[in-house]
Amino acid sequence: MSLRTPGLRLLAVLALSVATGGARPEGFDVVIRGGTVYDGTGTAGRRADVGLRGDAIAQVGDLSAASARTVVDARGLAVAPGFINMLSWSTESLIVDGRSQGEIRQGVTTEIFGEGNSMGPLTDEMKRRMKEEQGDLKYDVEWTTLAEYLAYLEKKGVAPNVASYIGAATVREHVIGLDDRPPTPTEMDRMRAIVRQEMEAGALGIGSSLIYAPGTYAKTEELVELCKAAAPYRGKYISHLRSEGDRLLEAIDELVRIGREAGVPAEIYHMKAAGESNWGKEDLAIARIEKARSEGLKVTADMYTYTAGATGFDACIPPWARDGGYDALFRRIQDPEARPRIIADMRRPAEGWENLCRAAGAPDRLLMVEFKTEALKPLTGKTLAEAAKMRGTDPESTILDLVLQDRTRIGVVFFLMSEDNVRKQVRLPWVSFGSDAASMSPEDPFTRSSTHPRAYGNFARLLGKYVRDEKLVSLEDAVRRLSALPADNLGLDRRGRLAPGMFADVVVFDPATIADRATFEKPHQYAVGVRHVFVNGVQVLKDGEHTGATPGRALKGPGARGGVGGR
Repeated sequence: MSLRTPGLRLLAVLALSVATGGARPEGFDVVIRGGTVYDGTGTAGRRADVGLRGDAIAQVGDLSAASARTVVDARGLAVAPGFINMLSWSTESLIVDGRSQGEIRQGVTTEIFGEGNSMGPLTDEMKRRMKEEQGDLKYDVEWTTLAEYLAYLEKKGVAPNVASYIGAATVREHVIGLDDRPPTPTEMDRMRAIVRQEMEAGALGIGSSLIYAPGTYAKTEELVELCKAAAPYRGKYISHLRSEGDRLLEAIDELVRIGREAGVPAEIYHMKAAGESNWGKEDLAIARIEKARSEGLKVTADMYTYTAGATGFDACIPPWARDGGYDALFRRIQDPEARPRIIADMRRPAEGWENLCRAAGAPDRLLMVEFKTEALKPLTGKTLAEAAKMRGTDPESTILDLVLQDRTRIGVVFFLMSEDNVRKQVRLPWVSFGSDAASMSPEDPFTRSSTHPRAYGNFARLLGKYVRDEKLVSLEDAVRRLSALPADNLGLDRRGRLAPGMFADVVVFDPATIADRATFEKPHQYAVGVRHVFVNGVQVLKDGEHTGATPGRALKGPGARGGVGGR
């Protein structure tokens, strides 16, 4: 019997539990005693103990008579499956600091990568660019394939589990380069072969980000073909839509088309209606998705719990100017004929591309948070309006001058969304959560730049502000959408629930005090309220402090060679 579907896996786990009488009442490595257990299924919390043995949950129930090497007092606290970050950018931060402090302290035990770009497969030229473009975080590129990167993290030692989609832009860059052109039939065959290789090695599916070069150069048909190559391995498609603003509804239609034609589930990254003129499209967008779901297509979404996003100034520069990569862009910025054309396109309503500077509405709604060049770091925390005034240039010229001087896209926070729409999405039962940020700590080298507060507060903010304070969703459903929902969407083996036989990813938190503390002015602040965290049965957070343990594993998708990847 195949145990590749969540339902069959859970039935098998329950059958094993019944056959063995649940488990022996003694001999646990850890007993988490006296807490209210929210098991991830969405059912109401119940008073129960949780017994761990090795890397698995052995029993859930009354273990008052059981012995254990370690006993955790969870009286008055919630006990839940470890949370899954559906959109993590900890790809580099975990190389530098494997503790994942900012997210472990929120209960995140699994981080998912691959929004458009993935850490493999790489060519020698891609490795060179990766080294050249490094900012505050420095590291050697000691891998080539995506699977090798994930294995590298596990061997190096990381606190959370990690898994990844294959970046559609990474596959394109690997075969085509950075140019704006379609693949030849031979190149398309090579791209499919890369997808098959990484899917067999454990990738989750195809991830796209369709407003950034070179990903924006991919036509719908190219993405369909990549997803078709992933489909036999139970791959998924997940996308930063081609538009989250002016063409939001059309972009949702494209995602639905890709999922339908390729025969794969589809998910929207960080769902939003960006730009005040587009806020009224939220209900239409939700209706579009729910219509596809009613027709039998598995379409889901994830979100972060803030009204601001964060990316780079490249999201304000027309795609034609980015054709060929950053070096080509830098040349065009200095070209007396190309530069005026770039500025003109930045100022006019975008046609066929997404201009987040216009979506934000004004230069004082763009907050600069990350520079590579030391000479520009004093601008950290300034708005674009402030920088333009300081430099005596218009906003568009300021952007181009800063990008050229820093030789990067520059990290920027864009205030784009309405709080009412955030609340609407928090209520949706098919929406999970992702930080769209790196897990970091308030220490060097992370404090050399600022960041978006979602890096430290996204999950705690959900449980504190929206669950406890505003009561938009019940605690049991919030836990489901932080654990079982993403685990099932991803096809992760034995993750996302508290039940015998499941892997022992467990978070113990105080529902009365959990909260985010990070702000846009002072983002490097840990969330509060999480007391204990276990990853694969090993305690990584004890009484709110990191133990230094790094038991995280490289998780594999359900189509990995040799069957479901339990590790």
